[in-house]
Amino acid sequence: MYAAPDRMHKPDNELVDLVFDYMRERLQYDPVPLDHPGDGAHLREALAGLLNDHGNNPADVLKLYDHELSRAVISADSPRYLSFIPCAPTKAALLFDMVVSCASLQGISWLEAAGAIAAENQVLRLIADRAGLPASAGGTFVSGGSAGNLSALVVARDTARRRLGVGPEARLRIAVADQVHSSVKNTFNIIGVEPLLVPAVDRRLTGAALRAALAADPHPGTVIAVVGTAGTTNEGIIDDLAGIAEVAREHGLWFHVDGAYGGAGLFAPSVRARYDGIEHADSFVVDPHKWLFAPFDCAALLYREPRLARAVHTQDASYLDVLHTEGDEWNPTDYAYHLTRRARGLPLWFSLAVHGVQAYTDAIEAGLRLARDTAQLIRDTEHLELLHDPQLSAVCFRRTGWTHDDYYRWSRQLLADQVGFVTPTGWDGETVARFAFLHPGTTTEMVREILDTMA
Repeated sequence: MYAAPDRMHKPDNELVDLVFDYMRERLQYDPVPLDHPGDGAHLREALAGLLNDHGNNPADVLKLYDHELSRAVISADSPRYLSFIPCAPTKAALLFDMVVSCASLQGISWLEAAGAIAAENQVLRLIADRAGLPASAGGTFVSGGSAGNLSALVVARDTARRRLGVGPEARLRIAVADQVHSSVKNTFNIIGVEPLLVPAVDRRLTGAALRAALAADPHPGTVIAVVGTAGTTNEGIIDDLAGIAEVAREHGLWFHVDGAYGGAGLFAPSVRARYDGIEHADSFVVDPHKWLFAPFDCAALLYREPRLARAVHTQDASYLDVLHTEGDEWNPTDYAYHLTRRARGLPLWFSLAVHGVQAYTDAIEAGLRLARDTAQLIRDTEHLELLHDPQLSAVCFRRTGWTHDDYYRWSRQLLADQVGFVTPTGWDGETVARFAFLHPGTTTEMVREILDTMA
């Protein structure tokens, strides 16, 4: 039987000081540098022999990380990281993430972590209120939008099975548009449902198109749910949530809203009206590690009626019976496909409490303004073409005359020069350029500098 040496679990002040000094330096970067993707052969050589029987001097290991590993990671919290969906956690959130890690919280149950869960639930309530969900709404924090979409749609499937009185052999479908996130498509494969593909209208899923698709379908009774998107990843487009909600009510469909990226716009008055209808959602997911400035990994999953999720996700075992008691019990493990979990909502809670909600609104509005200003810069540049007026903070555009290879060559050179991390994307089968604005430190001057390289 393995017995850990005492030295592994005793305080080591020298090690603590070493790591804290490194973290203090990292937190003081302004701005955070982009850095570069790594070379596999070089990294394997740098790591060779490190994991041995006798260990290493911690200063040497940290130096290896600092000089080799950390510099082979493109920093998602750099203001020049404009690809995919960036991450720009506040310093307060990053610092409190260290507190959470040091506390070794087992965040699955009220019994073990009531204080942490109460704080997480306060944030979930804030998000639910912004979405207009009822006082009964609740849920949990999960690792990301993929886990949130999976957990919510499992509840949609199993709730429908009980309502219809059918078993796993029954053919069930969920309505989506082709702009739906890839994680939703993967979820269908995992949970054994099929998509009902609804034609998009101007790249949006609309209530009218959903109603027409159901009317034309020979077996509409097999459609049990619909997924609306509050901010598509590629273009930041918000579906017709009010229209979808109306059709969902007419047909008794579970209405799930994937707001992993764009859901944070609920905190921005300038775009709040675009989310009308989200208050009717049966489930909703938003990733605070995207536009609510929390560290990886943090996604908020909310249900209109949490009892339905509990009926699906609660894990039964004799050793877990003690978790299910009367009173204030709220066990996050009952609301998603997970058991062990860290209290990943606490860094967001701490930062919100320190900075105030208005600071978040201001930061989100800054990203929206930058997207609008960038769109105008593109319109004013002869050799550039805006592909869609930005609804949120994603901007897609083309450079006249460029081919697929031109975009990729340009993207690689931008990163090599540390000017920006801007990866190409697709638009109706064509390779184009795309900005994703999120970091409040990204400036118009940085954007101009990047656009000037396309001349």
